[in-house]
Amino acid sequence: MTREEHGVENIAYYNGKIASIEEMMIPMNERSSYFGDGVYDAMFTVERVPLQLDDHLRRFYRSAQRIDIQVPMPFEELRAMVLDFCRRVDSPDQMVYVQATRGVGMRGHAYRFAGGKPSLWVFVKPDMLDPMDRDYACITLEDTRYLYCDIKTINLLPSVLYTQRAEEAGCDEAILHRGERVTECAHSNVHILKGGALQTAPCDNLILPGITRAHRIAQCREMGIEVIEEPFTVAQMMAADEVFFTSASALCCRIATIDGKPVGGKAPELLRRIQDAAWAEAMQEVRAINGHKDA
Repeated sequence: MTREEHGVENIAYYNGKIASIEEMMIPMNERSSYFGDGVYDAMFTVERVPLQLDDHLRRFYRSAQRIDIQVPMPFEELRAMVLDFCRRVDSPDQMVYVQATRGVGMRGHAYRFAGGKPSLWVFVKPDMLDPMDRDYACITLEDTRYLYCDIKTINLLPSVLYTQRAEEAGCDEAILHRGERVTECAHSNVHILKGGALQTAPCDNLILPGITRAHRIAQCREMGIEVIEEPFTVAQMMAADEVFFTSASALCCRIATIDGKPVGGKAPELLRRIQDAAWAEAMQEVRAINGHKDA
């Protein structure tokens, strides 16, 4: 790595090369291009600090291991690169993206065609967290994805289609369900509050185990809020005291309408406590990293 620029609009890394995203060139026979043969993770920053950085990177390495890819950079080196890139980009509000693929090689389904060396991608670009001070609208759609939803794969065509359907309906997100069971959203986890308790889908192969989901669960337990990790139905969601979603870009966002019908609104104080705790945790991370620049 030789490029040492500061104050750039965005920055990217691919297999040893550093450039802007617009300048970066990827080989045509990258396995990500014709197989989606890879995994990724993403996080968002506050004041150039990527939230839950270590948790996201651990999930990234775990996802790669699940599909027999060895990330071609040690954890601590990748962590240092991410922090360095975040400091170089002008905007303090950023999206951080990391991706590993099986590599570059002439098209062939078996691993042996991959060239023997995995590829590593990293980029940082301006982006912002979803605001918690507004309400969100969702639609419900049947979850027709495959059964590896717990791996953060780059095969995101279902999420693309679900998100497009949500946009066409004038909504922010699509809530997915298999039969009556609510699983997750197109690109976030969905939760309900009922009777003073947080209920959320269990971490099985039907949902991605969200990092933000895990942090909200831990905080609720610390605050004495009961947590129930059990499936809930569409009907239970519609009758819940509150409905909200979480993701790397959404610390805790309230859903006000589903399929055009109002939902929640019965426990605003409890939801606000969870939102306040989420923001307080984010600011604690910012202070911890910015107070130790070489962390």
